[in-house]
Amino acid sequence: MMAVIAFVALGCLMLLRVPIGLAMGIVGAVGVGQIIGWHGAYRMIGTIAIRTTTDYAFGIIPMFLLMGAIVSHSGISTELYRAANAFVGRFRGGLALATIGACGGFSAISGSSVATAATFSSVAFPEMVRKNYPRSLAAGVIAAGGTLGILIPPSTVLAVYGIITQQDIGKLFIAGILPGMLAIAMYMLTISAIGFLKPGFLPEGHRAEWREKIESLKGIWATLVLFCFVIGGLYGGLFTPTEAGATGAAGAFVIGLLRRRLSLSAIRSALIDTTRVSAAIFTILIGALLFGYFLALTQTPQAITSFLANLGVGSYGVLILILLMYLCLGCVMDSMAMIVLTLPIVFPIILNLGFDPIWFGIVLVVVVELGIITPPIGINLFVIKSVMSDVRLNDIYRGVTPFIVTDILRLALLVAFPAISLFLPSLMP
Repeated sequence: MMAVIAFVALGCLMLLRVPIGLAMGIVGAVGVGQIIGWHGAYRMIGTIAIRTTTDYAFGIIPMFLLMGAIVSHSGISTELYRAANAFVGRFRGGLALATIGACGGFSAISGSSVATAATFSSVAFPEMVRKNYPRSLAAGVIAAGGTLGILIPPSTVLAVYGIITQQDIGKLFIAGILPGMLAIAMYMLTISAIGFLKPGFLPEGHRAEWREKIESLKGIWATLVLFCFVIGGLYGGLFTPTEAGATGAAGAFVIGLLRRRLSLSAIRSALIDTTRVSAAIFTILIGALLFGYFLALTQTPQAITSFLANLGVGSYGVLILILLMYLCLGCVMDSMAMIVLTLPIVFPIILNLGFDPIWFGIVLVVVVELGIITPPIGINLFVIKSVMSDVRLNDIYRGVTPFIVTDILRLALLVAFPAISLFLPSLMP
């Protein structure tokens, strides 16, 4: 009963626009105070807050955020788009294919879905409209490409999942590589299928000469080397995830200075952006840990696990119910809020059913990806709308629909074949 009251109170606070981290922290602290006493609750608040903000392992979050912010302020998005267009732009719908490829590359250095969607709304959309691409499809391509930001490593969402569930963040990052490549391939196939089924709907592309292709790589080679070094070091066990983040941030800073792309104002903006986002994420983490501790005291996860086990639908039946819940939540909630709010309950169920926690982390992120582009309140759709004010929301909904179907198919593949996510982590030392 206390857990039910807590969720109602949490919903009321969220409706009052209280930030999710603060709302979860308040409800969790009050709940713990009611169960073990206020003195114990005060001690727990201080312990969790200090441990979270000073834990060495948690330093991965600001480090990778700083890496993404520095590279973003270095103007890499335009160069990625130019390079991708040089290689795939010759096909029908080439600019749309290039947008997906560039979004994948940008995701590998930003770790943010919203940042990817917002960046390419201003970089790719005007170019596609100028080349007579349908506005709805152009918006849908950018919305789908933006979702790659929380799957392709380094992913902030995967890092938060690893922290809350105490899983190896390095293995989670490596596990996201093949599903991320699968996502890029399936999105490109979707665009190609649209061009094949609707002749004339997508314009012909521009065939670039090899000299132009090689020239386009000059602007991105250093960043690609940095990404390969960071992820390769993680894969080979050369350094920890936190050390990888620090290496990436330092490398991005040096590359930006050597290429004379980082002014003092850009460095200041990158530091401010990193601090602001890091503070928000750590607030959410502290609130999630407080709320999770409260739920553990009420034994709510155990009760729900027992209830689901008695439904008689089997482990995969329970998994499907959980995924359907996330699909519904994704229509009305932010991705980070979904994860921190539900993991304290869902994760013990997953472990009890015998599923691999690394694999479930990837499946969870894919479901969250689907949620952030699912109408009526997919957050990526509203990010795009805010940047492209002249595009109707209905057009964005229509353009993203084929990619929603693609994501559902990809989710089914990852559930049916866990080896797609677990093959690379199984080879790590």
